[in-house]
Amino acid sequence: MTGGPLVYFVLGLSLLLAIVLPQLTQRIALSPPMVLVAVGMAVGMLPAADMVSLDPTDHRDLVTHVTEFTVIISLMGVGLAIERTLDLRSWRSWRTWSPVWRLLAVTMPLTILGVAVLGWWVAGLAPAVALLLGAVLAPTDPVLASDVQVGEPLTEDVDERSEEERESPDEDDDIRFSLTAEAGLNDGLAFPFVHLALLLIAGGFTLADVGTWIGWYVVGKIVLGTAVGIAIGWLLGRQAFHSRSDNLRLADHGEPLLALAALLTAYGAAELVGGYGFLAVFACAMRVRASERGHSYQRAMHGVVERLERLMTLLVLLVLGMAMTRGLLDHLDWRGIAVALALVLVIRPLVGYASLAVLARDEDREGGLDRGEMWAVAFFGVRGIGSLYYLGYAVSHEQVPDEPWLWSTVAFTVIASVLLHGVTATPAMARLDARRGKTSAQG
Repeated sequence: MTGGPLVYFVLGLSLLLAIVLPQLTQRIALSPPMVLVAVGMAVGMLPAADMVSLDPTDHRDLVTHVTEFTVIISLMGVGLAIERTLDLRSWRSWRTWSPVWRLLAVTMPLTILGVAVLGWWVAGLAPAVALLLGAVLAPTDPVLASDVQVGEPLTEDVDERSEEERESPDEDDDIRFSLTAEAGLNDGLAFPFVHLALLLIAGGFTLADVGTWIGWYVVGKIVLGTAVGIAIGWLLGRQAFHSRSDNLRLADHGEPLLALAALLTAYGAAELVGGYGFLAVFACAMRVRASERGHSYQRAMHGVVERLERLMTLLVLLVLGMAMTRGLLDHLDWRGIAVALALVLVIRPLVGYASLAVLARDEDREGGLDRGEMWAVAFFGVRGIGSLYYLGYAVSHEQVPDEPWLWSTVAFTVIASVLLHGVTATPAMARLDARRGKTSAQG
């Protein structure tokens, strides 16, 4: 017997859970990812699971492509959901994104450095491998962080929603906005450090190559990816909302599959010219959103992307849970546990808070956070599927020392983040929402 029946079973279970779980876990401190990992662990203990190898070293390309597709779907979703505009010509608009720039320019590099130092000092990794571990674990995840991100886009048909939905404070508050935009951007901005680690592992990287790395991997590929995404988003947005041909004005026909066409086109085009595809997808989504911000078609596109993202996420988490009981954590030791817990409980919260608190923007202005909100943004840096993708990408391109240990450590970090942030997100965000609502009422 082959593993085909198990594959169908997992796919069917994923679809069923995609429908049921959001309703069951809506008002309890138990996130769908937590349930999915637990269900996956139970499935992995079934005798039928022996028919399929779940060792990631046996399926590097498959792991890379499945997680890659999941991340780009999520990036399209968060790009369409963000309400706050970013006018590249307006300094005032840039200032409203202040928490995001701090998280990207300060928190992420310091997180990479902190994890790399621990990987070298505590885990005894070679410096290049330690840097790779830092680059893999530093980005926050747009896939698993739905509890602390903005919801669906606000459009002209918003009044058709219930009173409770209309009064919900989570649409575009600074906490959710900051975490959403950070997750949308840092999955692409971590790539230069992954490439640097791979160049160091391959050998032959000298001081003379630093200029090339900065010029191409840091600047060139970021600019290319962003430019391609903006251009494709502008073209598709203009066609969908403002085309002179009625047949091409897809917004009038309500065909939401344009979102999938946009994310695939932007990602593929950016990668073909050498840019970062993740940045291209996020930039494309934001540009499509800006084409006609209040149109109900935005919600239709977001709905399609959200459903596909949910299905892919559930599938990945189920398989991750199965793999945990089939040997994925066999190489985990105290060093990996120490690195994971230090990242989630110490490094990210401390450097995140420091980056937001130093010369902070006035909390009464858009883009400003008070002390409690800063701690919330610093703490809820969820690790997830993006980290699995980056490790899969790295080991598919170079022979990386300590690969089994890296897989076990990264998987444990993701699980630790899913559990810790999953338990705390709902009550913490509810408390912050209540405090913000009370403050608004008093004001």
